[in-house]
Amino acid sequence: MLIKGFENAPLTEGEDLLALPGFWAAYLMWLSRTEEYDPVPEWFGVDGADADAACDALSDEDRWPVFRIPFAGDHTAVVLGYNLPDDPGTEYFITHPEWGRHGHLATVGGHQAGPGLSWRELTHIARTPDLNAPGVHAEYARLLLLLPALGDQAMPEDAADILGDALAQAGVQATLGLAGALLAEHPLWEPAEWTLPAASPLSGSQEPFLGILHCDGSASPRCGTRLAQGITREQSDRLAHTLGTWPAA
Repeated sequence: MLIKGFENAPLTEGEDLLALPGFWAAYLMWLSRTEEYDPVPEWFGVDGADADAACDALSDEDRWPVFRIPFAGDHTAVVLGYNLPDDPGTEYFITHPEWGRHGHLATVGGHQAGPGLSWRELTHIARTPDLNAPGVHAEYARLLLLLPALGDQAMPEDAADILGDALAQAGVQATLGLAGALLAEHPLWEPAEWTLPAASPLSGSQEPFLGILHCDGSASPRCGTRLAQGITREQSDRLAHTLGTWPAA
């Protein structure tokens, strides 16, 4: 499997790992940690052996899993586990075949950066799969895979219900208010404010690129900059539309 920027890495399609009984425990348990609770696999309705087996698969140094989440307009959100022996982590980014480089969303690991998605963007991507492209198409799995990149201070009242439904569809027999714990204070960054940019030129352009949300989190790759650098105005407009933040061009 080949992805620009990771040509020499042992990348492999990771979608089959979603079927492992302990996958969601291994993938999300760290995110459910709060000051009051230290999560255990049983929160996800699995035992430690299942969670350990899934964790081993996710962290295999010889097979770096890649989860593709295709959405409208030939865009794909990618979750890539870079399993370096001394510096493991997970990259979240958006790709498009016409772009020269990826749109960086977030990094979870030793060089963490985030948040990378607002709740509005997260749910819109989850609900708009491109069924003709390879990858993960189930809405619940798309939402859960991208959840670690979330950081939004303006969460809707039904967010926990939506997340709880996704967990149930994933077969997670959630206990102890798991959905609420996953949406509580992020272990790596503060919830951010997401706003549309003012109509002023960016990067010297005489025509502003509008529609892509900006993040006020200082550690976010999306703080004060466009999501994808080096793309045209038309490409930016299409991206904004497919993220659900701007009308069609």
